[in-house]
Amino acid sequence: MPGAPEAAVTAPPAPRGEDDTTPQTGDLVVDAVLDDLAGVDEADLDAVLAAGDAVHATLTARLSDLGS
Repeated sequence: MPGAPEAAVTAPPAPRGEDDTTPQTGDLVVDAVLDDLAGVDEADLDAVLAAGDAVHATLTARLSDLGS
């Protein structure tokens, strides 16, 4: 019989933005692009994809800065 299951580890919730829906990271550039993504009309697939690409590019750039 296996041992007792491990307790789930959960992180504290991220602080929320002004609209109380978008998590805030503390990085103004990242927060701005996340706010843009949150504000996109979900029915407009092209806009969702463009905003998602912008988030990806921003996060990639910010993470590459960490290696410098």
